Amino acid sequence: MISVAEAKKIIAEHKLILPPVLLPLQDALQLRLASAVFSPVDVPAFPQSSMDGYAFAHADWQPKSKLLLQGEMQAGSKTDFVVQPGQAVRIFTGAPLPSGADTVIMQEKTTVTNNELVINEENLQKGNSVRSKGSAIKAGELALEKNTVLSPAAIGFLAGMGITGVNVFSRPSVSIIVTGNELQQPGLPLAYGEVYESNSFALSAILKQLHVFDVTVYTAADEPEMVKQVLQKALSKTDLVLLTGGVSVGDYDFVVQSAAACGVTQLFHKIKQRPGKPLYVGKKENTLVFGLPGNPSSVLTCFYEYVLPALQADLMILYVPWARDFQKSAGLTHFLKGWYDGETVMPLDAQESYRMSSFATANCLIKVPEETTLCREGELAEIHLLSF
Repeated sequence: MISVAEAKKIIAEHKLILPPVLLPLQDALQLRLASAVFSPVDVPAFPQSSMDGYAFAHADWQPKSKLLLQGEMQAGSKTDFVVQPGQAVRIFTGAPLPSGADTVIMQEKTTVTNNELVINEENLQKGNSVRSKGSAIKAGELALEKNTVLSPAAIGFLAGMGITGVNVFSRPSVSIIVTGNELQQPGLPLAYGEVYESNSFALSAILKQLHVFDVTVYTAADEPEMVKQVLQKALSKTDLVLLTGGVSVGDYDFVVQSAAACGVTQLFHKIKQRPGKPLYVGKKENTLVFGLPGNPSSVLTCFYEYVLPALQADLMILYVPWARDFQKSAGLTHFLKGWYDGETVMPLDAQESYRMSSFATANCLIKVPEETTLCREGELAEIHLLSF
């Protein structure tokens, strides 16, 4: 067995990196930029009013002085309007500032009588309520760095520069191979000795959260040739293969030998942790293979801690006080299902790897190092938030 730190290091060295593709901006949500993006234009492209009000030349203004109103500028105005000395123009939010004007006063601080404007402001600064050309971003300026994940705000930012397509690392295609003769599909009656299969449902749900939708689920009986055939098919079609069950050392655990028979190079097998000790990771060419344990809690723990980083995504790590004492034996790193209330963290009940009730309500995993045996109330715990 290797340590958690060693396993994390191996995963970091074998992250799944797919070839860049050019996609329409609207299809790039949550994808990672394959190259930096520079603005092709100034934003805004012209001096722009940030208020509904009146535009004028600051040099013409004195407190309580009157300016003659001439014309108006709406957002989207395509023709310029020249403001002469002693004049002001009605202007609206987002409209271009007319030539000759350099300042805007909001309408709430004015009085208009007989087409004359009186500004009720004692300390008006030049350039007030004006967005200068290129104040959001200038042409040629770095907009977003390579590897930036495109959030809705990032997509809006790029669209505001007139950008319609971006080079991104595409989403992976994923195969989930469920092994186990004891498994039955939810909705069907259970025979003696059967349990409902749930791992593919949980894994597919996490992948949807990651905006990975090209997911195929296979089932394979606990027979070496069957596991090999299904694995070969998955390897030929997908970038990432997730197997559940069959990675331990039982008489009916065939994943490791089937992977070797398919030409998969083993990166590691078994980690000094609980749950998820039997985890297997291998690689064939550019395809990553994860042999996840069969117990549902182990599957999710291993996905969050190892598959997620392999997909270049990570859980947020915080260090917060323990709400109460916790004890364990030395020798294995523990990942406990926990609840973080914004101030302290506490492990939940039902920590066994086959029980999912705690995972269903947990909002974090608590990492307890292998050498640690006692965690005291108030000491800092490392927690991994189950959100991304």
